[in-house]
Amino acid sequence: MDNRIYVSYGQKPAQMVQELLRKINAAAAIPAGARIGLKPNLVVARPSSEGATTSPALVEGVIQYLQAHGHKQIVILEGSWIGDSTRRAFKVCGYTDLAERYGVELVDLQQDGFHARRVGDLEISVCNELERVDYLINLPVLKGHCQTRITCALKNLKGCIPNSEKRRFHTLGLHKPIAYLNKAVKTDLVIVDGLMGDLDFEEGGNPVQMDRILVGSDPVLVDSYVAHLLGYEPEDIGYLPLAAELGVGRLFSQDTEVVVLQAQHTTERIYPTRAVERLARLVQEDQACSACFGSLIHALARLDERGLLHLVPQPLVIGQGYKGKAGPGLGIGSCTRGFEAHAPGCPPSAKAILDFLERQFTEERRR
Repeated sequence: MDNRIYVSYGQKPAQMVQELLRKINAAAAIPAGARIGLKPNLVVARPSSEGATTSPALVEGVIQYLQAHGHKQIVILEGSWIGDSTRRAFKVCGYTDLAERYGVELVDLQQDGFHARRVGDLEISVCNELERVDYLINLPVLKGHCQTRITCALKNLKGCIPNSEKRRFHTLGLHKPIAYLNKAVKTDLVIVDGLMGDLDFEEGGNPVQMDRILVGSDPVLVDSYVAHLLGYEPEDIGYLPLAAELGVGRLFSQDTEVVVLQAQHTTERIYPTRAVERLARLVQEDQACSACFGSLIHALARLDERGLLHLVPQPLVIGQGYKGKAGPGLGIGSCTRGFEAHAPGCPPSAKAILDFLERQFTEERRR
């Protein structure tokens, strides 16, 4: 597979992911008879609708694709965070039923042994099951994180280390050990669940609907693109440049090709949580697509973190209902191109929206 990022928008995860896998001919890259490990994010026992865990419907689509192409040795492996039970997470998140339906093995890495792998000056304990996996598919959730700002593919591999090592990672500051872990454990394919991700916290509770799935073979490229989507520069996430320096992958740039397969943006959204609702009060929305609206919410969250939310000009409009209309306010997305100024894109990323709004602040101060 090349170094592109592939994206599909919508609300049918099984169908979307299978189209993406067909596009990149994923099955051809997997050796015959390989033991394939699927590593979702089941950090807590919460359904994916709360924004913390990988959608079982997405994983089901991957299993269907693999089995249809003759790949039968499939294992779902995970170790939930300290204090939660992986077995309970498998059940609550829908994976126990999923495994039974498709004859797929579930492995609780909290119950697994471990061995040491050395990267540079750091020795890392890795669960033994990784020795038995021939091809690793990383299935993280696109979401924020209170300590590392984002969590996606690179940080998702923390589920592949024992609880004692998870504790040690925090004493080491997270960023260096996360980067080094990804040098020690190779991800062969990344499939990002960007359907519903929490605004700020790894454990969910404030989900933002983004309605997208991302696929790539380079976890650094994917994660740095996710940082861009959430309103950050790659350099804002400490483990990203570290992983790039280690040769795990390369950083996203404006030269990276992003291939969009399915661009049917959806307008049906879940009711916003309290944190999202507070940010949404600044927005005049009319038939906004979930992907566009989600990007705007993440951009407003970044401004809130910087104490700049009060500078957001009013009105701030978004949605298909503004197509062909003009006005004095600021627009978000291509549908609002008739307004005084607008952030282009269908949908624009949170970083693009953030840059646009900050330019408006600067121009306002000059007047």
